[in-house]
Amino acid sequence: MLTAAALTFSVTGLGACVTSSVYTARVEKAHPAAGRLVPVNGYDVHVLQAGEAGPPVLMIHGASANAREFSWTLAPRLEEDFRVLMADRPGHGYSARPPGADTLAVQAAQMAGVLEQMAPGEKAVVVGHSFGGAVALRLALDRPDLVEGLVLLAPVTHDWGGDGQAWYNRYAASSLMGPAFSQLVPLVGPAQVEAGIDGVFDPAPAPEGYYDKSGIGLLFRPPAFRANARDVRRLDAELAAQSARYGDLKMPVVVFSGSKDTVITPKKHVARLKTQVPLDLVILPDEGHMPHHAHGADVADAIRRLATGAETR
Repeated sequence: MLTAAALTFSVTGLGACVTSSVYTARVEKAHPAAGRLVPVNGYDVHVLQAGEAGPPVLMIHGASANAREFSWTLAPRLEEDFRVLMADRPGHGYSARPPGADTLAVQAAQMAGVLEQMAPGEKAVVVGHSFGGAVALRLALDRPDLVEGLVLLAPVTHDWGGDGQAWYNRYAASSLMGPAFSQLVPLVGPAQVEAGIDGVFDPAPAPEGYYDKSGIGLLFRPPAFRANARDVRRLDAELAAQSARYGDLKMPVVVFSGSKDTVITPKKHVARLKTQVPLDLVILPDEGHMPHHAHGADVADAIRRLATGAETR
């Protein structure tokens, strides 16, 4: 016989499941899978494409985001001259999540598969924002045959001790508590994030309509929220191992870094990368963690230089 407490918990849990199902249906209707599903290692990668001709450019989004991040910012600046491939990372957007996807090696392998199928025999300029910068670096390390050059936007590159991680990622990433905890996220997550967007762009202003244009609401579907939490929780240890290999990079690298980034500390990431890799570092005064918005034209110019071989080591 159910106790009153157990009955209350069961009803609350059922209500959260119903709420999350309704939320998922609504947000997926608002932001449907509009790209191509590319099978890689038995798991689909969802890829948006802009442009039909020219050299390939692969764009990899950061944490708490999806491929739409680039669809209205960088892609329109490049689509006349390039094939811009914007991939959802494993478990994000509409990409499936293979086993071990919380490792940078698996994430990079999925991105490599996209290039092998959508740009066979070609090298791509690879663009990575924040967490996507770590994946882009791993792709360049593991598959340099696919990478013409790297453009990194406010990248996370090195271990930092794990400080500053949001408390909710610990619960969402938990094998024991994660599934139930994540069912509650649609109840409070969207409102909290919409209110906190300015902090990600600070001190630059957030673009009008950013939340909807980038499809950020897709994050709060329970499986996507858990995938994001697991990625972030493991990243520090992953980068501790990966960063030892950066001296092997031979392709040109351009980095855009906001001098007032409050999401990551540039001195713990870009400054350390610069001691290991010759790179073109563009320091943006009065800019935060999203340099490809206010400085999209400059980022697009850097991509063009790398694609045409105008910038070499």
